[in-house]
Amino acid sequence: MLERTDPPPPSADIDAAISGQTHGRLAGLVRQEAFWVFVAAVLACLALSVATDTFATPQNLFNVTRNFAFVAIVALGMTVVIISGGIDLSVGSVLCLSAMVLAISMNAGHSLVVASILALAASLAVGLVNGVLIAFLRIPPFVVTLGMLSIARSIAMVLSGNKMIFQFGPDESLLFTLGGGSTLGIAHPVVALVLFAAVTAFMLKWTRWGTHVFAIGANEKAAVRTGVAVRSTKISVYLFSALMAGLAGILEAGWLGGVTTNLGQSMELSVIAATVIGGANLLGGAGTVFGAVVGAALIEVIRNSLILLGISTFWQGAFVGSFILLAVALDRVRAYRESES
Repeated sequence: MLERTDPPPPSADIDAAISGQTHGRLAGLVRQEAFWVFVAAVLACLALSVATDTFATPQNLFNVTRNFAFVAIVALGMTVVIISGGIDLSVGSVLCLSAMVLAISMNAGHSLVVASILALAASLAVGLVNGVLIAFLRIPPFVVTLGMLSIARSIAMVLSGNKMIFQFGPDESLLFTLGGGSTLGIAHPVVALVLFAAVTAFMLKWTRWGTHVFAIGANEKAAVRTGVAVRSTKISVYLFSALMAGLAGILEAGWLGGVTTNLGQSMELSVIAATVIGGANLLGGAGTVFGAVVGAALIEVIRNSLILLGISTFWQGAFVGSFILLAVALDRVRAYRESES
């Protein structure tokens, strides 16, 4: 005679479902590169707090968060570009051009609002040229943005006569407050980063535009077949990258209190490093806002630690380059394992 087996109570099913969902989310979080980059940044901060007396001071932490915010803001735009399968080497020059147009306009007596509009218009013009050449003429993004890297900085030199501008007219104090001030102990560039990151994350996750960006980066031919407006989306991606660089240029001009034509020079390397370290795939189709932010934070912590520990800052490139190679190598290993399974 078969024994009667009673079904498990409903509460057991609910507990099992919750447990499985929790474990699944935890496993998914652990598999993300951004999570481990965040862990590395936290551990580095803890180690520096113990090894030095100056890292954990309020002033140094304020400087670290403010400094990394500029790279992180530009990295938001770069992340979107890389997700779409492209690259933008012109962001450092766009930042310089934006700051220079702002400085020249304010020096001529224009208000901060008018000067900011002109600065962002100049930035978007560069992004538009990048997008059109890449989307319609199918010139490789590396070539187009490398050319615009030189053109944008050359325009900044011509406009300023290759001179430093440090007088910003009647709205000078307002600009300095915008880029160099703080609210409740938090630097204004950090506040701006939080707002921009939230908007970028929302656009990538909850809008059709974000879905199309991922689709193009994952498989452009398939995206075309499904009706995605690939050309216009690519143009919008480079416009967004230029916009983020332009906004960072305005904020950095306010922080530095002066603008020179070497502003943002080689910044594109740090920005690309931040996105790749944070988990963005240079082949397209993968990347997160959180990863870009924590990647930028880790780079700044490394830079700050070298200074505090008395190590030559010339080693910064070696550390950052090693992190890039490690991040890409781990990504390739993971992709290989997934293809084998």
